[in-house]
Amino acid sequence: MQIFGVDIGGSGIKGAPVDLDRGDVAEERFKVLTPHPATPQSVVDGVREVVGHFGWSGPVGITFPGVVAGGCTIRTAANVDPSWVGTNARALFADCLGGLPVTVLNDADAAGVAEMRYGAGRDRGGTVMMLTFGTGIGSALFTDGVLVPNTELGHLELGGHEAEKRASTKVKEDHDMSWERWARRVQKYLAHVEMLFSPDLFVIGGGVSRKAHKFLPLIEGVRAEIVPAQLQNNAGIVGAAMQASKDVRAV
Repeated sequence: MQIFGVDIGGSGIKGAPVDLDRGDVAEERFKVLTPHPATPQSVVDGVREVVGHFGWSGPVGITFPGVVAGGCTIRTAANVDPSWVGTNARALFADCLGGLPVTVLNDADAAGVAEMRYGAGRDRGGTVMMLTFGTGIGSALFTDGVLVPNTELGHLELGGHEAEKRASTKVKEDHDMSWERWARRVQKYLAHVEMLFSPDLFVIGGGVSRKAHKFLPLIEGVRAEIVPAQLQNNAGIVGAAMQASKDVRAV
């Protein structure tokens, strides 16, 4: 079975049909740059371009980098234009896609759902924390496989700053940090999250997961097991498609 997934990030909007039997993209994903400012209309145009690239005409799952209440209403918009707050994203995207069935969920939640089903969290019980490092830091919390949605732990305070302003991949790139220096910041963040939630497993995702060997061995003093995401930067696309498929079956 194939469902379309779109992942809206701070730097890019990417999507592809997803083969839910395999848990991976069925075709090479297509990506456009996230517009700046990332207003609702400009992001909608980007999503339309990604979906239209494949001539897709079925259900679409879409991630959003912020809190998505009730599967439709945007409550926070840290890395996109603040005019998103209060928007009914599901209705907006459905309208721009010609009335296709649309599902919207938090971006890190989507990535976490995919990793728990097909990737590093598969068959893992207890408390699992998925953290995505990119323009910001996203989080997805699971207890015995059940998602606690919209945790947004990248906005925890760390050393007097929001954590994602200290330890995101963007911060590393903007300040040309060495892997060692950045790993120390990530370590402090993980230790803080561990103090609050005592996870059994951290799954580290986002594009930087492709280079996990460069920084994960440098992280010390965290009791929980730490592993890279297996689906890497496709996790959000896969998770969005999974949720869309679930919503279709529920109708």
